Amino acid sequence: MHSITLRFLASESSLLQAGRVPGGTVLRWVDEAGYACASAWAKGACITEFVGGADFVRPIRPGDLVEVHARLTQTQGASLSLAVEVRSGPIHGAPLEDVVHCVAVYTAVGADGEPLAVDKWTPETPGDIALAQRAQAHIDAARAAA
Repeated sequence: MHSITLRFLASESSLLQAGRVPGGTVLRWVDEAGYACASAWAKGACITEFVGGADFVRPIRPGDLVEVHARLTQTQGASLSLAVEVRSGPIHGAPLEDVVHCVAVYTAVGADGEPLAVDKWTPETPGDIALAQRAQAHIDAARAAA
């Protein structure tokens, strides 16, 4: 499986900031979806190496329907790159709206914690290729800034 979508309601019991779900909570959801996607592809454990390029464009309110979609953009050795997007909106059928888009990199690991090579996945459709190029550009920019 090279993509996964998590759907749930934003909890009323979340630690709210001004009636909004905190950005840190949203990033935890990003990491959970990324981990689920990467681990499913790797058929085992993965560790988070990088999450970046997050640009929040709107808040999530308690009670909103939240959709977190993670999909592979490429694999290389034990490394898995993903694009993750979060959308939300009222549960009453209004279209979900963008909340944040970002990229994430995970490393597959064996029981000993050492990197473990994964099956290769390469983008094939024009949309997947364009997404992979955008994701790689974010990763490259973050590495250059470090």
